[in-house]
Amino acid sequence: MSDLSTADSRPFAAKTTRQGAGLHMTMQTGRVRSMTDAETISDLIGRVALKDRKAFSTLYQTTSPKLFAICMRILRDRNEAEEALQEVYVKIWQRADRFATGSATPIAWLAAIARNHAIDVIRARKPVGDTIDEAYDLADSAPTPEMQVELRAEGRRIDTCMERLGEDRATAVRRAYVEGLSYQELADLFSVPLNTMRTWLRRSLLKLRECMEQ
Repeated sequence: MSDLSTADSRPFAAKTTRQGAGLHMTMQTGRVRSMTDAETISDLIGRVALKDRKAFSTLYQTTSPKLFAICMRILRDRNEAEEALQEVYVKIWQRADRFATGSATPIAWLAAIARNHAIDVIRARKPVGDTIDEAYDLADSAPTPEMQVELRAEGRRIDTCMERLGEDRATAVRRAYVEGLSYQELADLFSVPLNTMRTWLRRSLLKLRECMEQ
């Protein structure tokens, strides 16, 4: 079985939608209590590495409360935390074969993926947006000739990375970070739900950041 894609391979996504904000409370305890639990989770990760969807579903049910709490603690926004949680489990599905028994407890390995992804989301919020503002606002900032050369070069890099986003995503990013449109204004403009627009911008900024760091 091939790796799950971002768009169509989230076996838990429909369940997340149906259960809404209370999904992370499905487990009564939400914590790993014993070595037996650790062994069970380690076994589940091993089966997920073999692309066992049933094991993946069980792993999600067992560990999502803890990973959601990590995302929530770092992001401090329920919508972002829920979206981040879905992407965390996509990464778990894709990286399960990298888990090495004995190098870390299974829950610690999962928690590290959640923590690192949530931190990446935070990092993507502002730096790229600031760079876009600077690169596309030369006239207002009245830069020196040296700064103009540097910023124009940065602008060309951004343009190149923007092309990889697709026309609608790139336009949304420019309208948000250059023209200052709000999430709601952009959602109305593109005729999509507000949360969809939040997801567009957040994922686009992550992709831009990755592109510009290459």
